[in-house]
Amino acid sequence: MKIIISHDVDHLTALEHVRDLILPKHILRSILELGLGHATVAEMGNRLGDILKNRLHNLDSLLSFDREEEIPSTFFIGVAQGKGLTYSLDDAAVWISRIFSSGFDIGVHGISYEGLRDIRQEWTTFSEKSGLSSFGIRMHYLRSNQMTLESLSKIGYVYDSSVDSISPPYRIGSMWEFPLHIMDSRVFCVGQRWQNQTLDSAIDRTKRFLDDLYLQGVSYCTVCFHDMHFSDSFLDWKEWYIWLVRYLKDNKLSIVSFRQAVAELRASDE
Repeated sequence: MKIIISHDVDHLTALEHVRDLILPKHILRSILELGLGHATVAEMGNRLGDILKNRLHNLDSLLSFDREEEIPSTFFIGVAQGKGLTYSLDDAAVWISRIFSSGFDIGVHGISYEGLRDIRQEWTTFSEKSGLSSFGIRMHYLRSNQMTLESLSKIGYVYDSSVDSISPPYRIGSMWEFPLHIMDSRVFCVGQRWQNQTLDSAIDRTKRFLDDLYLQGVSYCTVCFHDMHFSDSFLDWKEWYIWLVRYLKDNKLSIVSFRQAVAELRASDE
């Protein structure tokens, strides 16, 4: 079994959320986690400090860590707005350039999933801002309907990773679908929207899930970790990701990019 690590970029600044409820929900969630013992006073202070500093991402530190660990991760960045993803196209373009120039792959963090025209517009916008004509996508909140995947394939996406399923990759037209298996929020927030798992329990759950995927013959395990959580504001989450990378290496599991996986699948499909 090979591992694909990816990162969804949901937020960049606090000011981008002045017209929605993201910040109040973030603060209330932090207070609840503090009361439940899943966040410390220091973490709570750091989270409030992040808002005051107008910074809700940790892309620089995550890029540095992945580079040092030689992780060929993929960063999914939005070029449209919706459902709590509201950073500007100009800000997105800055980070598309910085991430790509740092040697990492980039893809679309999709908003449009219902109309073919809107889906095509996102593809076109991302292509113009990135200079790429070949890339993949993951839908924000994994949203889709019965036509989404077929539409993504028609538009020209090379791969998608928006399906919540325990299965190996499969083709939809010329596009490869990589189901999403492990996500940080689902490891720490089991059945809730706030953290209710300790670091130790999250690690145990992850080990069991990796074992189950291996026993079920899943060829590529897809992992999503949000850059916002690679921070002392979310210590358990940050330590979990560091543990995961080193656990995979210690167990000699190959970590590949979506592009590498697509190339391998295409070669085996010929």
